[in-house]
Amino acid sequence: MHDNDVTEVDQADEAPRQLARKLGLNRRQFFAASMGVGAAVALTPGVASAAGQAKAAVSGELVIPRGKRGIILYTVRDAISRDPATSPYASGFKAVFEELSRIGYKQIEFAGFRQSVNAPGGDVNSVEGAKLLRTWLDANGLKAQGNHGSIPSTITPETLTAFDTFCEVANILGMKHIGTGSDPTSSDQKADWDAAADRWNFLGRRAQRNGLRLYTHNHDAAYGFLKDSGPLDEAGKYTASSGIRRLEYFLQRTDPRYVFLEMDIFWAHVAKFKHVAYTAADGSMVEDLFDPLAVVQAQPKRFPLFHAKDGDSRPDLPNGWEMTPFGLGDIDYRTFLSSTGGPSGYHNPMWEQDTAPSTENPAQSLQLAELSYDMMATLRK
Repeated sequence: MHDNDVTEVDQADEAPRQLARKLGLNRRQFFAASMGVGAAVALTPGVASAAGQAKAAVSGELVIPRGKRGIILYTVRDAISRDPATSPYASGFKAVFEELSRIGYKQIEFAGFRQSVNAPGGDVNSVEGAKLLRTWLDANGLKAQGNHGSIPSTITPETLTAFDTFCEVANILGMKHIGTGSDPTSSDQKADWDAAADRWNFLGRRAQRNGLRLYTHNHDAAYGFLKDSGPLDEAGKYTASSGIRRLEYFLQRTDPRYVFLEMDIFWAHVAKFKHVAYTAADGSMVEDLFDPLAVVQAQPKRFPLFHAKDGDSRPDLPNGWEMTPFGLGDIDYRTFLSSTGGPSGYHNPMWEQDTAPSTENPAQSLQLAELSYDMMATLRK
């Protein structure tokens, strides 16, 4: 890269570059932050100058329209929970909403309704608290899309009452979806997934009567293989698989009118790295590679929400990936989000980075929220 190229790029994107350097991003991530995702990916020996790459990165149709740029509040959970009386940084829902709105976000996903009791509004984990939260959302031009709450693991009068309250709060907040950050079951056994599917079909119908879509959010384990065949162990459980993955089976067993999924695209790539073979009924190992995009394309309307979490490919790590801010990793979000299928504008990508909070830099999670928003805004087809 020539010095004049660096100068031209720096002048165009000085603010993201400074933020990237402040956060200690590496050289490749620096190029991504200062030039856009496309330029960073294409930056190989023999290609056009960095300045030319930067221009190309800002042409074309937006992959994520402005109104669809979202964030799950788990990413900034430290800011939500800290005490404004002891911190100079944005603290509590009201201040964080204001900051996210300033950055440019239009959608949020809740990760519960707890904040410091000293923050404005105090304890807002109630129906009345939801009404206050809604006023702050509206004042900042933010739309709540969903929440990672608790879905009943058993159906009783008490759990259904709690679920109905969950739906009431969601409606007050203007949500279209309610969900959980947990798998329908942590088991790998077919019988347990059958029971979970029946329960979710029931709850999904109940959610729909409240004008809501019920969704499950998953990490890599749910894309592992279902134990549904082969010899039984001493506990009477299956020990082998027919090759179907747990969530694929769940999609088959649940009603597409009532039950939906939120794919965490990072963790789906972890599943692609980890869950590559299964033990068949005859004891042989069968290779079966996972394609996250193909799963979505097969039933695009089952995935109204995504977690747009980015990462560096790290085959040396157990999970094969390491989280990064959006646009600074190796996941091809341009292709993924442009190729999901389904109605235009149907999908809602929520940026998440589990590792955004920092004890050394209390401002880090919101700084990364701004950097990641900038990268979402520059992503083009």
